[in-house]
Amino acid sequence: MTVWDAVIGQTVVPMLRRTVDDAAAVLRGEESAGASMTHAWLFTGPPGSGRSVAARAFAAALQCPRGGCGECAECADVRSGAHPDVANLVTDGLWIRIKQIRELVPKAALRPSRGRWQIVIVEDADRLGEDAADALLLALEEPPRRTVWMLCAPTGEDIVPTIRSRCRVVQLRTPPYDEVARYLFDTEGVAPDVAAFSARASQGHIGRARALATDDGVRTRRDEVLRLPFSLNDLRTCLDAANALVEAAKADAERHCDALDAREAEELKKALGAGTVGRRPRAMDAAVKELEREQKMRRTRVQRDSIDRALVDVLGIYRDVLTLQLATGAELINEDKRPSLDRLARASTAESTLRRMEAIVAAREALEANAAPLLTLEAMALTLREG
Repeated sequence: MTVWDAVIGQTVVPMLRRTVDDAAAVLRGEESAGASMTHAWLFTGPPGSGRSVAARAFAAALQCPRGGCGECAECADVRSGAHPDVANLVTDGLWIRIKQIRELVPKAALRPSRGRWQIVIVEDADRLGEDAADALLLALEEPPRRTVWMLCAPTGEDIVPTIRSRCRVVQLRTPPYDEVARYLFDTEGVAPDVAAFSARASQGHIGRARALATDDGVRTRRDEVLRLPFSLNDLRTCLDAANALVEAAKADAERHCDALDAREAEELKKALGAGTVGRRPRAMDAAVKELEREQKMRRTRVQRDSIDRALVDVLGIYRDVLTLQLATGAELINEDKRPSLDRLARASTAESTLRRMEAIVAAREALEANAAPLLTLEAMALTLREG
């Protein structure tokens, strides 16, 4: 099993393999053979397409003497995050701050200590703040010979043009449902019917499909969300539905963040010497305040991501309704709910379904722009009811 086996349903793998061969030629001094190798890459693709997975597979293959065999120490360490010459930046907050980039730049300038390349992977590069983007641009303009930057973002337009122009873009696609289902069956041991359902219900989002296939709580939560389009009978039910989405997102954030926040705070206090000296460490208050600010940003992001996943599921319902109204014959995402979808399709028109879909998209965009979640979802729910 090679490192490329984790890259599901992507047609760019052969190109990346050829680049790995060219990179090896560069290291052998055959510069003319390394035309496809460059110092900066931008992996783009819709959520769930596996941008960071593809970047890590590429990084492992570049470090591996056999081009990504999946069996050697180089491959294993890159995949586990333990390789000394592969740094991975993942932000828990809303933005990647300049401090985080500045910490990476000196490491990126070093010669590889063990591997063949010094590699830096920046996930969610679309969250680069303006100052952070400027700092990254400086690093990309004068790269050391054996340094490789790999950025991940939904689209090239999400990255400032000055950075995008210095990167080779690798465009990923939403993996086909059957390939996602096969992956769940082969690697997770998921039953074929559950794998097929999860791949379809996740709309090809690999991480979401894995969660749906292996976590009963995730499936229950999705079922609760999918009741929303069928329960908007009056003003009160619209407001209740919006409030339920917000409260569920808060609960998700609590499950994800509470224990993590407490552990981080305790580790910080110990690192600063709290409890080991007679007086409170001088830097304690400022450090704790900064940590709390970062934790609040992380909690906000988790809540937004939870709401966005719910809205994508609801959007899938209306996509199915429109499919039935237009009689396209396309496969339904929510085939298990066909009777309810048939009733909703008969009770409305394709034009009203499109207006509802537009309202969901508008709500997602508003939340991304930091709109108040409850007010945004209340307005959306009212539009869904009115059609």
